[in-house]
Amino acid sequence: MGEASYLTLRGGEEFVGEFEDRRSRFIAQLRQVSGEAEAGAFIAEVRSRHHDARHNVPAWILADGRERCSDDGEPSRTSGMPVLEVLRGEGLKDVCCVVTRYFGGTLLGPGGLVRAYTAAAQEAVADAHERGGIVEMTLVTEVVVQLPYALYDRVGRLASDAGGKVKDQLFLEDVQITLVFRTGEEAPFIDAVRELACGEDLCRAGEPRFAEF
Repeated sequence: MGEASYLTLRGGEEFVGEFEDRRSRFIAQLRQVSGEAEAGAFIAEVRSRHHDARHNVPAWILADGRERCSDDGEPSRTSGMPVLEVLRGEGLKDVCCVVTRYFGGTLLGPGGLVRAYTAAAQEAVADAHERGGIVEMTLVTEVVVQLPYALYDRVGRLASDAGGKVKDQLFLEDVQITLVFRTGEEAPFIDAVRELACGEDLCRAGEPRFAEF
């Protein structure tokens, strides 16, 4: 099923880093994105914001493995790829970084450009770390349990022992508990509940998905 977790950014926030070399100013803008369309919208937003800049270099990585970058007019592989490498190195996914360059009048050469774009992207990632903006997305499975009140306490202990977290509870004629487990940890819980209920299936498991746990 692939990786069981990955790092991304807290949604709805932008993280920024800056680097300057020989009066060229590099501004890295980093944001969580849910897909290619959202990445494209963020790139367009930054380009509009910095319409007077010489370059707006984008790079993005998605949790499904897709990734893309562009040098936006800089010499080949001196800007987009270094920014992408920073995101890869940090293990970030579902993120987009756009590094804006205001030209300072002095050519930096390929090596200087790689260092500058890398440094700006690293500063944006550092801003995310400092502000608590890095979050872990874990593959989780939701389990809904419909049970009589007499079993409530014992099922609660089984869930806790198996590492489950209570997401919601409804107290009607029976009790309905919605639990979340790291995918794979729900199976022993479901088996234990079935044994407790003398073979009756009281649990309904959903499809695995990525979420904060």
